[in-house]
Amino acid sequence: MAQVLEFKLPDLGEGLTEAEIVRWLVEVGDVVAIDQPVVEVETAKAMVEVPCPYGGVVTARFGDEGTELPVGAPLLTVAVGSVEPVTGAGSGAAAAGAEPSGSGNVLVGYGTGAPPVRRRRVRPERLSGPAAVAVATATSASAAPGEVAVSGRGTEGVRGPVAVVSPLVRKLARQNDLDLRQLAGSGPDGLILRADVESAIRSAAAAPATESAGTPAGMPAGAPAVQTATPAVRTAVAAGPSARSVGERIPLRGVRGAVADKLARSRREIPDATCWVDADATELMAARAAMNGAGGSGAGPKVSVLALLARICTAALARYPELNSTVDTEAREIVRLPEVHLGFAAQTERGLVVPVVRDAQGRNTESIGAEIARLTEAARTGTLKPAELTGGTFTLNNYGVFGVDGSTPIINHPEAAMLGVGRIVPKPWVYEGELAVRRVVQLSLTFDHRVCDGGTAGGFLRYVADCVEQPAVLLRTL
Repeated sequence: MAQVLEFKLPDLGEGLTEAEIVRWLVEVGDVVAIDQPVVEVETAKAMVEVPCPYGGVVTARFGDEGTELPVGAPLLTVAVGSVEPVTGAGSGAAAAGAEPSGSGNVLVGYGTGAPPVRRRRVRPERLSGPAAVAVATATSASAAPGEVAVSGRGTEGVRGPVAVVSPLVRKLARQNDLDLRQLAGSGPDGLILRADVESAIRSAAAAPATESAGTPAGMPAGAPAVQTATPAVRTAVAAGPSARSVGERIPLRGVRGAVADKLARSRREIPDATCWVDADATELMAARAAMNGAGGSGAGPKVSVLALLARICTAALARYPELNSTVDTEAREIVRLPEVHLGFAAQTERGLVVPVVRDAQGRNTESIGAEIARLTEAARTGTLKPAELTGGTFTLNNYGVFGVDGSTPIINHPEAAMLGVGRIVPKPWVYEGELAVRRVVQLSLTFDHRVCDGGTAGGFLRYVADCVEQPAVLLRTL
């Protein structure tokens, strides 16, 4: 007889206490294998797939896509035991499991590595005992309001699949209260693309304007309109004319909420100061061109400016280790850290994230550049692991990509410093006693004044500027 086991949202590590359901990977009635990913969730740090430690039949799911759940809340239930799945004629597929068992691996990324199985669905009549009751109850209640459950053999009723691959597309639809099941995708095999969602949002925004002249037909006089484009519009309608001064309300949660909390804590706890200097980056850019084989037969991946600056930072931190530290406020101690885990700011569609190049002090420019490229691509696709976004000891922020010259960076708590880099642009510059046009960059260092004084911070920044102006200075530390 099958036994119904409950799988709860596991502790995802790194101090995370909640996660938002982005996409369910299984339906009620599906057969799942041990450690098979069953749901994709978004934490404050990354998008991750959660594997289920049990093998059996999914009998219930808890939470719709877009629901935020705390760690320890039920995710789904699985009927574990002797269950005969629905298979094709003559397939001879094995049963879902003979004994109630599981891997015990409830942390993301700690599965047994068993190969994924083809999704199969079990008819409720094939189940017995608590499993049958659970599946029947879950499927009868699974249809959304106004939606008729699709009936097959037996009493199974499930929603049809939504042809969406990208979590970002789902999130955009969710933020605008758009039902993806009502869209026809323009991608291959009807795949719903971001352009489809944006077009539907624009159409929904234009619809209320045509109805503003009066109450829609069939609606009682004085009844509030409910078909509006966004949650913000519905809020304004419900609250009346005075709501115009309130504006749109955007929840601070997920990545943006985590960033807001960290920045506020940094300003609250760290007595920071900023110093800056303009540097002639002409020679640095020439060195980069030589490394990349400009005009020659250069081989291998291109060296980025960010990789060169990162290597300069590791050399500077070796000379000024005070800036590679943190402050233990309870013990009133400065903790100097032996390894340099170099973070770099990356802007993504999900917001600002800071991937970390671990053990950067032992890497050369090419190795740092390759790791930055890998982490940047993972950030772009939303596949960064929580461990790749934590543990940084120093951060490099290249805001020059936004076309600005300078800034006063906010320290990435609990680190002690951040180097900001502006755009590199041609400017008038006195070079060897004469006015010339050189490629100039502004460098800004924000530092925790508890770990060092201005002399140390100025020495660090001056060394970085010297390496930018004369890359040969780095040869002394290689």
